[in-house]
Amino acid sequence: MSSTFGSAYSDAYDLLYSDKDYKAECDLIETLFHRYSKIPVSSVLDLGCGTGNHAFAMAARGYDVIGIDRSEGMLAVAQQRLRDRNDKGKVRFQHGDIRTEETGRHFDAALIMFAVLGYQLENDDVLSALKAARRNLKPGGLLIFDVWYGPAVLHQRPSDRVKIIPTQRGKILRVASGELDVAHHRCDVHFRLWRLVEAQVVTEIEETHRMRYFFPMELSFFLKCSDFHLIRIGAFPEFDKDPDESTWNATAVALAV
Repeated sequence: MSSTFGSAYSDAYDLLYSDKDYKAECDLIETLFHRYSKIPVSSVLDLGCGTGNHAFAMAARGYDVIGIDRSEGMLAVAQQRLRDRNDKGKVRFQHGDIRTEETGRHFDAALIMFAVLGYQLENDDVLSALKAARRNLKPGGLLIFDVWYGPAVLHQRPSDRVKIIPTQRGKILRVASGELDVAHHRCDVHFRLWRLVEAQVVTEIEETHRMRYFFPMELSFFLKCSDFHLIRIGAFPEFDKDPDESTWNATAVALAV
């Protein structure tokens, strides 16, 4: 069993999520900037940036972006992608823990996307992450994040899933299964991944990702305790729709006070 987001999983990450519409998500993020921010947004802190998909997309739109992640494997991919790009002045990456990060500057907006807040399992971890985000934001700045929405998780329950991604010389096969821990608002997702080259297995890994899901009142409380005002929780990615038992993911927008 490898650590979460180990190097082998990180190397396959972008292929596994090649169908994720980062452009549409960044369109939504920009819409929320214009709709809710009390200040002009030119600088963005991407907390839990992974391989940099949101960071690169936002930098391409003219924002000054810093991405933070604690996975060295994910950051290695992001840094390699950065070396291959021409817009290096708009985006930077650094290793750090979103619960304790001190950038030494204040941003106009912060992102915690792709359910990264859900990796903070304990109440203290959630509060630490939100308070760190607030310390790195200007007053009136926006925090935008998405989470697994508790009512939908409990209604739908996790199911076994298989994903097959073709590659130039073979394919990647991933099998995922989930197990609920209702008492702790947690879903343990077990991944097994095989990389095949010309029908031969060259990589086989297992990881368990422990994910917390959230309910509206606890999010409101956590944000209030962290000097944020919750503006709205909307379905993801259809933000103007209220989340319900059919929407596994929800987006929250909060204002730094």
